[in-house]
Amino acid sequence: MPSNQQILLAARPQGFPKLTDFRQVETPLPEVTAGHFLVRTLYLSVDPYMRGRMNDRKSYAPPAQLDEVMIGGAVAQVVESQHDKFQPGDLVVGMFGWQQFALSDGTEVRHVSTGSAPISTALGILGMPGITAYCGLLEICQPREGETVVVSGAAGAVGSIVGQIAKLKGCQVVGIAGSDEKVEHLTTELGFDAAFNYKTTDDYYGTLKQLCPQGIDCYFDNVGGPITDAVFGHINVNARIAICGQISQYHAEKLEQGPRLFWKLIEKQARIEGFLVFQFIPQFRAAIQQLTEWVETGQLKYRERITEGLENTPQAFLEMLQGKNTGKQLVKVAEVE
Repeated sequence: MPSNQQILLAARPQGFPKLTDFRQVETPLPEVTAGHFLVRTLYLSVDPYMRGRMNDRKSYAPPAQLDEVMIGGAVAQVVESQHDKFQPGDLVVGMFGWQQFALSDGTEVRHVSTGSAPISTALGILGMPGITAYCGLLEICQPREGETVVVSGAAGAVGSIVGQIAKLKGCQVVGIAGSDEKVEHLTTELGFDAAFNYKTTDDYYGTLKQLCPQGIDCYFDNVGGPITDAVFGHINVNARIAICGQISQYHAEKLEQGPRLFWKLIEKQARIEGFLVFQFIPQFRAAIQQLTEWVETGQLKYRERITEGLENTPQAFLEMLQGKNTGKQLVKVAEVE
């Protein structure tokens, strides 16, 4: 009988995750029943949000369960179907999890549409990260021409798109990243006006003052912590701050005590708003259409870091959390047939 390779959550991490927090198993292929279809995974996405879902605590979505397939989005190909909207050979994207095959009833699954771009982009610039960047920046930060936009985690899957869209809107863009190579990528390839390496910079406040002499109008936050504390010191009147992620806090075993800077929101009549990409579902179609156009015309650039093999997904996940990726981190599981 054909089998299915799966990667399960074996233990809840204490601090930074370890390879032993995951376990690979082999199970029988599920039977395809009426209203369902079976897919074969082609590419898996690994993302920072998954770290939060590994904790057993209440959040915007249920936590991943021990001894169950690790959650995650994937591009896949339909191999067998008893569903009227999905036929064998169709390329689809959905939350199929870290496994070779998955059974679906079609909930939150859509056909892949990436134009001339590779199908892997349905998990990156033309998928959730791209929509997150597009909607988070344009709906919450609402950048205007001539304003200064700062992006933390700027070389990641979301941040790299945020900065480029801000440039398309006529803004001055400053990125914050974790290596000199990433800084070079932001300023030479992606068109950021300036960027700095937070790992080799002792004075975040002073560096931001130098790079943002007119202050900060929009801040797209992917990391939180001391970097965000420093940004608060430079926000302008009516500044807009979008909280997309707090990756600096994901592995903390107890909450850090940081500066209490919310008084700056009063002083500057500024707005700070956290968001989830799912709140923008009505805008998804328009966002993907615009992102696809920008990619095909060369106005948006992207990078992918691709790891080969389902069995290497946990390692790719840990490396993404360590910041080893520039752009989108993916795992290639199989070729299209």
